Amino acid sequence: MPVDTQLPRQIAQPLLLPLLVSAALALGACSKSEAPQGKPGGMGAMPVSVLEMQPRSVPNALEVVAQTEGAKEAEVRARVGGILVKQLYQEGQMVKAGQPLFQIDRSTYEIAHAEAKSKADQTEREMARMKKLIESQAISRKEYDDAVSANELAQAALRQAQLNLSWTTVTAPVDGVSGRAAKSVGNLITVGTDSLLTSVYQNDPMWVRFSISESEAAKLPGGRLTAKTVTGVELVQQDGSTYPVSGKLNFLASSIDTTLGTQQLRAEFANQDGRLLPGQFVRVRLLAGDKKDVFLVPQSAVLQTEQGNLVMTADAENKVAPRPIQTGDWFGKDWVVLGGLKAGDKVIVDNLMKLKPGAPVAPHAPGEKPGAPGGAPAKDGAAAATAPTKEGTPPAAAPAKEAAPAPAKQG
Repeated sequence: MPVDTQLPRQIAQPLLLPLLVSAALALGACSKSEAPQGKPGGMGAMPVSVLEMQPRSVPNALEVVAQTEGAKEAEVRARVGGILVKQLYQEGQMVKAGQPLFQIDRSTYEIAHAEAKSKADQTEREMARMKKLIESQAISRKEYDDAVSANELAQAALRQAQLNLSWTTVTAPVDGVSGRAAKSVGNLITVGTDSLLTSVYQNDPMWVRFSISESEAAKLPGGRLTAKTVTGVELVQQDGSTYPVSGKLNFLASSIDTTLGTQQLRAEFANQDGRLLPGQFVRVRLLAGDKKDVFLVPQSAVLQTEQGNLVMTADAENKVAPRPIQTGDWFGKDWVVLGGLKAGDKVIVDNLMKLKPGAPVAPHAPGEKPGAPGGAPAKDGAAAATAPTKEGTPPAAAPAKEAAPAPAKQG
């Protein structure tokens, strides 16, 4: 006769009941301990940094691309031909006006100078002899005049020979920074288009050349650019920093280039430390008075859409509210906002890609530690259910461990 291994229902129920109760308590504790801590009390507010808008005045500025050039860029050219025998300067170093830079072979010019001097001495003696004869009326006046003319021609030839000999030493025409040598030692130098040897750049002061279009000039007070309109000139370097010395306009074209539709300008900046080099591309900022009652918003906080620019704000209920704005030019790293905002508005500056209109947010000032996500006070009992103990175990899990063995003792 087979033995029935199943327990009677009356015996199995008392044994299963404690196990089911223990499992339910354990699952409840786990669900509480694993609940997302980022949404206390069921609120899904996202922490965001906000800037409270306050009106201010900023310079009315116009930035354009410019290029630096030396106040004087002198070409150093050979004035006589010959073999280049010496280079007397270090490329890229400061040179003084009159400093020797190159030496051309002197031998042929020394010979020409000696011949010219000999001829000049001879004609000078002949003229002196003719003068005595004319005084005694031993010769005609024409013979004396011919001797004087011959002497003058010989003296002129001597001066030309002296100049040619001196020009074999090529000197710097102005003070400045020397350029790269265009000819090497041993090259044959010819007078004409191939006579360029190097250049000297006078870098203090430094000139900055640029132009503005009619549409850009229309942004300035009065809608046009004049010498009285510009109150200051600043230079923005390639790293974004502002050159420490202010400049001034030293040239303003009186007409518009009909080909490009631009007006040519030039500014002047002191450059005693040689920080600026010729040929650099920089930005020039023209200052023309101030813009009053405008707002500054970081560039990263402005969203550009097909309908225009807008920012995300936190309204009185701490909900996301898109706000269309009218922007002007950049001021440093900020947009100048001309319209669409008012004093006290809270502009959101981070987490913009995660925001939706009407979504709750927990605003805080930039740089401050965000508060509790959601920004709402915890409901009764919520703190006790989520606050961890020193060991990191939620208090709700403790009763589950103690409740499990209790029914077993009853079995």
